[in-house]
Amino acid sequence: MATVFPFRACLPKPGLAAQVASLPYDVYTRAEAREAAAENPLSFLNVTLADIMLGDEVSSYDPRVYELAAQTWRKFLAESVQPDARPSYYIYSQQMGDHRQYGIVGCVSVEEYNAGIVRKHERTRQEKEDDRTRHILATKAQTGPVFLAYRDVAALNELVAKVCAEDAPLFDFTASDGIRHTGWRVPDDCDDAIREAFAQVPILYIADGHHRAAAAARSCAELQGAGESGRTLAVIFPASQLRILAYNRVVKDLNGRTNEQFLAELAKVGEVTENAPAVPASVGEVSIFLGGKWYGLKFRERHSENPIEALDVSLLQNQVLQPILGIENPRTDHRIDFVGGIRGTAELERRVAAGEAVAFSMYPTSLEQLMDVADANGIMPPKSTWFEPKLRDGLFTHQI
Repeated sequence: MATVFPFRACLPKPGLAAQVASLPYDVYTRAEAREAAAENPLSFLNVTLADIMLGDEVSSYDPRVYELAAQTWRKFLAESVQPDARPSYYIYSQQMGDHRQYGIVGCVSVEEYNAGIVRKHERTRQEKEDDRTRHILATKAQTGPVFLAYRDVAALNELVAKVCAEDAPLFDFTASDGIRHTGWRVPDDCDDAIREAFAQVPILYIADGHHRAAAAARSCAELQGAGESGRTLAVIFPASQLRILAYNRVVKDLNGRTNEQFLAELAKVGEVTENAPAVPASVGEVSIFLGGKWYGLKFRERHSENPIEALDVSLLQNQVLQPILGIENPRTDHRIDFVGGIRGTAELERRVAAGEAVAFSMYPTSLEQLMDVADANGIMPPKSTWFEPKLRDGLFTHQI
């Protein structure tokens, strides 16, 4: 069963949350992060991506980057963020249009991550894992949360609703991208109820933040579990509130085929229709932009007892990308690129118009599918899920 701990969060000082908060470090290129932080010295990107303050000749993994991150974090502690008075649980709400989700902010056990109670579904890349481990050890802080999900527990939903209705928020602002962020401190008299409710949750699932979770476990081992290092910062959401967007694909060429030959090959895979909608209507369907026109493909063979093989991204890879377009490994093949669903199908059309050969608009993977894969100790194909909105860094920081 899951153990979730209160902690003494480092919070933005009153009135500074909107300036401090930043998108996660891994959604930016170095140039994009530098531009995003250029006019805001309080942007938390200066902590999470300290290389933006150095020249491009300095590697992002240079020891000077981590030294600068530690210096900058100390400066933030002195000027713009402050440790809370006592260990607490918190609630973090995000609203994007009509969609709103409420997560409990706390710490989970590294031991339970290692034991599979905090369950993963993605492989991590060594250099990214090394980077975040070095960042944690340098700053002695977990500067961004792991995004977790759990199958709904009515008692937790009711408690969260009560706190949000009755208590004044710590911060409430709308970011430049239109997403509203609100945070509350949970009253002390609710702590036991939260702890007991999570004790009835058998598994927590990593939705996003696999590298952060792995880095927290490695830094814990390095520090031999001293202090708070045995716990990992997380925001934990009920599954019913989360929304996964599609993760779409574009491919540079048709592997020597004409458009007509490619369509003929697709017809062997499933039912192909012309003038299809740009967004597929259901599981087992994909929309394809080719030659300035949208086509629909409904896979003929899509039933599998293996939860990984049943995913639409697996069907596309195994029946189209690999056998027809020759993409053996989508993790390493430079002929394929991935486009987050937040960018819409217009981005797919633009990419094809600019010279790519074909684009694939996917039906989103469901959270239930993600949990089924994790429960089977499986690894999802690359770029299977795009969670939106993204958690902001800097609103809750965990010192270890």
